[in-house]
Amino acid sequence: MAVGASHMTLPREPDDSSGQPGRGRGGRWRLLSPVTAGALLLAALPLALLAAAAWLGRHVRPSADEWCFLPVVRDQGIGGMIGKFYVTDNGRVGNGLLVGLYAQFPVAGHQWYAAVSTLVVVAVLWALVVLVLRRARQSAPRGPALLVAAMVTAVFLLATPNTYKTLYWPAGSVSHTVAPVLACAAALPALAAGGRRSRVAALAVVAAAGVFTGTLSEETSVVVLVVLGGLLLLGRRLVTDRAWPFLRTWALTGAAGVAVGTAVLMTSPGSLRRRERFGAGTTSILAPDSLLASARGFARIAATVLTTWEYGGVLAAGVLLGLLVRPARTGDGPAVLRPCRPLPLACAGVLAVLVSGYLCTVVTYPVFGPRVATAARTWNDYLLLYVLVLAGLGALLGRALRRRGTRPGPVAAAAATAVLYAASAVGLAVPLHHLGQDMRVRAGQWDRQDASLRAAAARGAEVAPYTPTPVAGMLEPFRAGGRIAWPARCVAEYYRLERITRSTRLP
Repeated sequence: MAVGASHMTLPREPDDSSGQPGRGRGGRWRLLSPVTAGALLLAALPLALLAAAAWLGRHVRPSADEWCFLPVVRDQGIGGMIGKFYVTDNGRVGNGLLVGLYAQFPVAGHQWYAAVSTLVVVAVLWALVVLVLRRARQSAPRGPALLVAAMVTAVFLLATPNTYKTLYWPAGSVSHTVAPVLACAAALPALAAGGRRSRVAALAVVAAAGVFTGTLSEETSVVVLVVLGGLLLLGRRLVTDRAWPFLRTWALTGAAGVAVGTAVLMTSPGSLRRRERFGAGTTSILAPDSLLASARGFARIAATVLTTWEYGGVLAAGVLLGLLVRPARTGDGPAVLRPCRPLPLACAGVLAVLVSGYLCTVVTYPVFGPRVATAARTWNDYLLLYVLVLAGLGALLGRALRRRGTRPGPVAAAAATAVLYAASAVGLAVPLHHLGQDMRVRAGQWDRQDASLRAAAARGAEVAPYTPTPVAGMLEPFRAGGRIAWPARCVAEYYRLERITRSTRLP
């Protein structure tokens, strides 16, 4: 289940003496315990929601920047896409690699993207919860780790103001949704490391991941540096003296990798052109007016996130985890973490979210201006950290309830949080259904127009009409009443036409 954790065993059920999880005496399969069954039943709600979201991915069709990416990958391959990003667009060579991977399979790559990325997020977060519990020497019944990972994934992907741009738009998702998840995955080998070789491998992974992150997303790089900086400042209070040298080396190696990747990005011709195009120089970022406007923008973002009640499902998942875990009877190697100090730990997590969120807003403000408060896809770089911290706060709360309450108290808390958990999953289903309907309509329109444009090109036509088919605020040619043509040239190139003209009627 977890990377590098080949010798990890799942905790046994309290009454299981067989030595094999799920088997009773004589090797026969036993029924799941009520706790495990309840946890898996709850986890099934967000998992079903995510499965439905992945299934709706079949209605995704190219739009916006992807009109310009597809012809490049078709004619020049992934290398051409990387070169375009480095020389012309923005310097994000890591981004160019990921774009090239899905754009190799034009429409199919867009349709499968949501399913693949959702699976990656669930797997990474599931492994993260399992390994953190292992390092904290906590055991839990089978089920709660998946329960937490499923809800965190569902909320992270579906609770944003624009789910389409978070999950279904690959060009935006690789920069702001997948990027923080891949950065999070770099911690898995370190959490699983036991011996010298595994620690060396963990250092190599975090160095490579740091460089890749630096060339993939400026905002995710900011979040990573804030988190690693926090570990360097507070690490001695979190881990034992034995574990501190490795943690310090690991954090410094990751930060150095991010610095190298960011240097490659910032010195690229594409990044220089992008800053000139938007007037986003260093002076404008650090100008007092820009810093103040960024603070106002981040305050509006925070207000939106804090008033989105579905995030309560993540807190509920954490509470359930805190109620169910127990100190492990046997440790796996020497102790790594110091005894838990909930208040300083909670304060550090909240501070990391606030600092990284504000700095990400500062970085993006020169490009988006006041629209930074509504460009929801750019929030995801630090929203993953937010939902993880929220789950951690819930776990600390659940731990406090379990340690201090009498038996009816934890049971009542578990029942209440289970209701909130389920309600959050149901609450996310309604807007997803409406989005799916819009995507289905757009897919039908897009397919009819695609067939018409291909037929025109096959007849030798050089000019063909095009009708915009927008969905979820995505950009299409001839918006604003036809005044803004971008990306009309890219659409024409995709269909091998000289140009397209604006039409108001679909074929």
